[in-house]
Amino acid sequence: MSRKEEIIKALSDGVLEMEEDVVADLSNEYISLGYPVEEAITEGLIDGMNRAGVLYDEEEYFITDILLCSDAMYAGLDIMKPYMEDKSSESNKIKAVIGVVEGDTHDIGKNLVKIMMETAGFEMIDLGRDVSAETFIDTVKKENAELLCMSTLMTTTMSGMSDVIKKLNEEGIREKVKIMIGGGPVSKRFADEIGADGYSSNAVEAVKLANSLIK
Repeated sequence: MSRKEEIIKALSDGVLEMEEDVVADLSNEYISLGYPVEEAITEGLIDGMNRAGVLYDEEEYFITDILLCSDAMYAGLDIMKPYMEDKSSESNKIKAVIGVVEGDTHDIGKNLVKIMMETAGFEMIDLGRDVSAETFIDTVKKENAELLCMSTLMTTTMSGMSDVIKKLNEEGIREKVKIMIGGGPVSKRFADEIGADGYSSNAVEAVKLANSLIK
């Protein structure tokens, strides 16, 4: 295993094990060796956060653990972001609106998708959490966005995604925007049922889906 591969694996483990200082030190070493940061972000930092998410789903990690993992991930991101390659110019970046649906305040998954899509060259308009259908629609229209990304971790708020799509249809602008959804209780079947264009299970897959939809 090369030193590059060792650091990437250690970054993933560091995020999973909530070792903020370790992740920061590894990130600085990675940059000092001249390796491209995108790989460290996706296969190291994001991978570690995805692994933590699995443990959370399996009830081995709790929300406090996830927040500490997130702190470790951001410690690395803050160091690496200035070295990220700009994938496109500001003038031709694809605009994407992203947010957590109304009634849900869990935003770690949404934040991961935002980071990954920014890395891939999308211009992300982040509405945060507990976002109403009206806010989603008003922002899509105001920004002339090509993508709308919605997430939730609660089964009780999944209907909010359907509400947004219904209102877009009512206003006659549904065909102007591609819609992708995600989150713990969400599935491809649910996406098909409500008329979304796609579903992704994690941040890495979200970027692949976004690129395929925009094509």
